[in-house]
Amino acid sequence: MVLVNGTEQSSISIRDRSAQYGDGSFTTVLIKQGKPLLWRLHLQRLQKNVRTFQISAPNWDEVTQQVYQQAKQYSDKGVVKVVISRGEGGRGYSPTGCADTQVIISDFDWPKHYVEWQQDGIELGVCQQRLGLVPMLAGFKHLNRLEQVLLKQEVDDSGWLDAVVLDVNGHVMEATASNIFWRCENTVYTPELDMSGVHGVMRAHVLELLDSTEYCLEFVKTSLESLLCADEIFITNALMALVPIKKINENEFSERILLSALNKRLYTC
Repeated sequence: MVLVNGTEQSSISIRDRSAQYGDGSFTTVLIKQGKPLLWRLHLQRLQKNVRTFQISAPNWDEVTQQVYQQAKQYSDKGVVKVVISRGEGGRGYSPTGCADTQVIISDFDWPKHYVEWQQDGIELGVCQQRLGLVPMLAGFKHLNRLEQVLLKQEVDDSGWLDAVVLDVNGHVMEATASNIFWRCENTVYTPELDMSGVHGVMRAHVLELLDSTEYCLEFVKTSLESLLCADEIFITNALMALVPIKKINENEFSERILLSALNKRLYTC
């Protein structure tokens, strides 16, 4: 089912700025037993994005109600995607006069292969294409994801399940659709996302969980070589949760000490 501003329908205007310019934001929510997990963090991110992009805010109570309505149909696991578009506008980039915000809420099946990923871990390649530096958009889950489309195409063409992505300066940033964490002894590292990348909801949840552990946390701009020296590595997003990385190129990783500690605390705050 697809809801557009609370009404079930299957289309929007061809002039909508989400289609014309990627003008908007989105989030993808894991549903478990009829409830949207980490909705508090998803909502906070949507609200921040809308404020920053100066999009007219929708009625957030109604958005929340519609998400919960969609979630009820899943007795096990499902996915609800929320898209916020600036709405329809005239020709040209200027958003002046565009106040017809569109809220598009749709649902999908949960990717069942994530169970195997969570249990067994996956191998990563390393993308040759690199993320640009765009501080104005860094961290935001905006609708213009062409970089990720091209990166995912490289992953598919290379036969990988996923890959590490660097920025143009050679700094580790993320995987193609997930954030990345790694541990060296008692210190946990994750990339500083002030120039590119996405502030993922599961990343935010992991940062909250780390506060209740004995590990130190550092946000870094570092090379692939530093990542490959890690004791353990895992990637995160709202749908896959925490996925261990067992190999990058020829480098193998077998420890899951931090991962086990976090999985025991998952969704407890």
